[in-house]
Amino acid sequence: MKKFLGLLILFIFISNIDYANAISNVNKKRLAGFNKWLHENGHHELVKEAQSEVCKSEAKYSNLWYYNKCDQPQYKNNLKIKLYDFKGKKNTSIPNNEKPNYDTLLFQLYNWTYSPYRDEPIPDKYKIGPSNKPFKFKTSLRDDKYINRQLEKTALISYLLFEDGKITIDKFTPKNRFGKFINKKTKLRSNSVGKSMVSYVVGHAICEGYIDSVHARLNDWPLIENTLYHDQKLIDILNMYSGDQEYITSVQGLKKDIVDTSSINVRWTSFSDSQIDIKKFVDLFKNTKKSKPEFSYHSLNTSLALNYVLFKTGNQFEKILEKTFKEKAQIEDGVYFHKVPNSSKERGDANVMFYATRYDYLRIAKAMMDDWQKDTCEGKYLKTLFKNSVDKENKKKKKSGIPIDWDYADRYAGQFQTHYKGFDKERELMGMHGYGGQHMVIDFDRSRIIITNSIYQNHNYQKSIFRKIKKGK
Repeated sequence: MKKFLGLLILFIFISNIDYANAISNVNKKRLAGFNKWLHENGHHELVKEAQSEVCKSEAKYSNLWYYNKCDQPQYKNNLKIKLYDFKGKKNTSIPNNEKPNYDTLLFQLYNWTYSPYRDEPIPDKYKIGPSNKPFKFKTSLRDDKYINRQLEKTALISYLLFEDGKITIDKFTPKNRFGKFINKKTKLRSNSVGKSMVSYVVGHAICEGYIDSVHARLNDWPLIENTLYHDQKLIDILNMYSGDQEYITSVQGLKKDIVDTSSINVRWTSFSDSQIDIKKFVDLFKNTKKSKPEFSYHSLNTSLALNYVLFKTGNQFEKILEKTFKEKAQIEDGVYFHKVPNSSKERGDANVMFYATRYDYLRIAKAMMDDWQKDTCEGKYLKTLFKNSVDKENKKKKKSGIPIDWDYADRYAGQFQTHYKGFDKERELMGMHGYGGQHMVIDFDRSRIIITNSIYQNHNYQKSIFRKIKKGK
């Protein structure tokens, strides 16, 4: 009977019948990887070797014994990590308006920075190496006690203020916080800041002649034929204004009651997930018609924009990425986008999740500012986005009470947030914002940039970003 039950359990795991168990297993793998990482990097005060209860109870060398990796070293941490409920299932993402403890934040940092990001195999990358002549910043540093306190007490891990051609505030998480787990050369996850990186790549593809303009229609891409996205203007895709709001929500991804997701593993319905290529998603939209356009914030439009560049540039895609980041931004440490595993360029395997070091994020933002101020082709592209921005607070949302994403900005301009509350309407500001407290705000008028990287949005961004952008010193 015991043997039969063991085989039955094994079958359930392998066949993925029990979705809840599958998710639980994912989290177990993440925790196991986290513990191994802690141990291998010398954080022995947080973790120790310990055999799991399954390994203790199962017969040595049995199928379940091997399945649970009992033949490999196992570890147990002494941390109080909280996994949050999402639709009845445990999830490692931390919802808004929570008060995560230090241990939970550390686990989040690991998931974003060192973990295989729940993907097996680990996704390949579209990597862009460092510039031959990386841009060297000038500094005129001053202390900032408020930012120091934010780094000591919140999930903020990096803060950079660039003004008047120099870095004036350069603050990083201290060793007694998260500084013993990361350093200034660690590549940090962009989250939705990656959307703006995609847009900047689109601008370079236009300027290099691969795409006619932001008003070009997507009518030459076989992948999106017979879908609501076919023959749409590129600017509408960039503006999240493609009329797909009946099928997609920003938080949940696909509306499963409307879109048949049975052809895709239900675990992967977020457009930033690096397991799904564009073809699989687009196939779900066959025979769809667009609705009356309204602003609808999600990542599929961003993925479409990036993979349209991939389609138009073909084997020159990496060269466009190099043009954008290596040549223009003069990065020092290299950057990358995820690549969907077991896919191809023809299927749209470029993923919007972007990684860079803190100083390379600043180099990219400075390149954008230089383009704008020097009125280069890419600068004209950014200005065109600004002029063609769309209202985020449409009547439907106002009436229904649906929350507005990044509500401190009133308008959206081609993957950038614009027209910030409390600023003059004519103030030329563009911002990049991502889940968890990733912020990059550029004041083109006053040559000022602020960049924050964080594990969770619990620092006071109004005071640390917008007040300083507005008033500087």
